[in-house]
Amino acid sequence: MKKLSLALVAVSALVFTSCATIATPAGLGTIYTDMQSGETATSNTVGNKVGTAEAVNILGVLVTGDASINAAAKKAGIKKISHVDSKKYSILGLYGKYTIFVYGE
Repeated sequence: MKKLSLALVAVSALVFTSCATIATPAGLGTIYTDMQSGETATSNTVGNKVGTAEAVNILGVLVTGDASINAAAKKAGIKKISHVDSKKYSILGLYGKYTIFVYGE
């Protein structure tokens, strides 16, 4: 019984030390992060279309989604990209979301 309890504590420690924090240009918010920033820009003129794509992190164990520039551009039918922004959100290291915004024509 003692070995089982010790094993349960060890497994719990491994599971609960995983985190869903997201690094940002302003630093790492371990309690709360909600920040938007620019990623890249081109010489193309700013268009009237915007496409988004996102990926989600749960407990640092499950990460899913396609937050690529290509996915966001395809969703909005953008052929010429003007610039790309991103939003990073995380709460208590339990849940994190990364969203990419692609602007263009």
